[in-house]
Amino acid sequence: MLGNTLVTIQTGDAGKQVNRLYVTDGVDIDKEFYLALTLNRTTGRVMMVVSTEGGMDIEAVAHDTPEKIQSIDIDQATGFMPHHGRAVAAALKLTGDLAKQAANTASKLYDAFMGTDAEQIEINPLAVTNDGKLMVLDAKVAFDGNALFRHKDLLELRDETEEDPAELEASKYDLAYIKLDGDIGCMVNGAGLAMATMDIIKLNGMFPANFLDVGGGANKEKVTAAFKIILADPNVKGILVNIFGGIMKCDIIADGIVAAAKEVNLSVPLVVRLEGTNVEKGKEILANSGLAIVPANDLGDAAKKIVAEVQKVAA
Repeated sequence: MLGNTLVTIQTGDAGKQVNRLYVTDGVDIDKEFYLALTLNRTTGRVMMVVSTEGGMDIEAVAHDTPEKIQSIDIDQATGFMPHHGRAVAAALKLTGDLAKQAANTASKLYDAFMGTDAEQIEINPLAVTNDGKLMVLDAKVAFDGNALFRHKDLLELRDETEEDPAELEASKYDLAYIKLDGDIGCMVNGAGLAMATMDIIKLNGMFPANFLDVGGGANKEKVTAAFKIILADPNVKGILVNIFGGIMKCDIIADGIVAAAKEVNLSVPLVVRLEGTNVEKGKEILANSGLAIVPANDLGDAAKKIVAEVQKVAA
């Protein structure tokens, strides 16, 4: 496996090169289970997801036999209680000593979930061995990036070779960036606005090349970095900037856009929609920049204009 490319549902078709192997003793398995902890976004509580169908693709189990998956909510105010342990054991159909082991394992996993500010801990499989022991054989753990300042030990585990180079570069500037397969680069402030921007680009017949949220504190350095990251994608045929200025003033963003466009020697169409605090000052800066920046009045207008500009260049 070492040095080869592993292709799974999680990696996508491109796959991931295997750079590290974790080797452990072989285990004689009698039965495999599934146990995960995540956040129930409906109730706001920690949720344990339990299934007797371990060692399998849990998405397939959920699709084909959803009755074999049970969920158990845990109120963080009271924490993990004995009845939660009994519920996990019952869901796994374990009795006697194995039921006690299941309750103990679930309790420790809950403590690990809370203690590390995890977003997910997935154990697949949780296995019963031939000699009657319950063992965690494989784990996938995801941590809340916003809480990592509290966990220096977890930061040391980061393997940058496993990350997309563009997303890694974006993280250095505190930019939320995800590469997509389209041809319209997007630079937006606010995740919700970014999602709406991507949707309306698709509604107008083209596809977004990325999700990029510059956040509420963008400056010239951040905007320039965002432009460079977007333009590093050879598929990008145009860029749509969609900014709603609240705390972040439109004139400051406009200055950043102009400076960044000049620095990166922008060579693709650029449409900018500004709204909010100091919007008129921002529009004036863009208009007097001497750059071929196409202004837009609203989100619908912006999407139509960037699609038209890209199609004009292609023609």
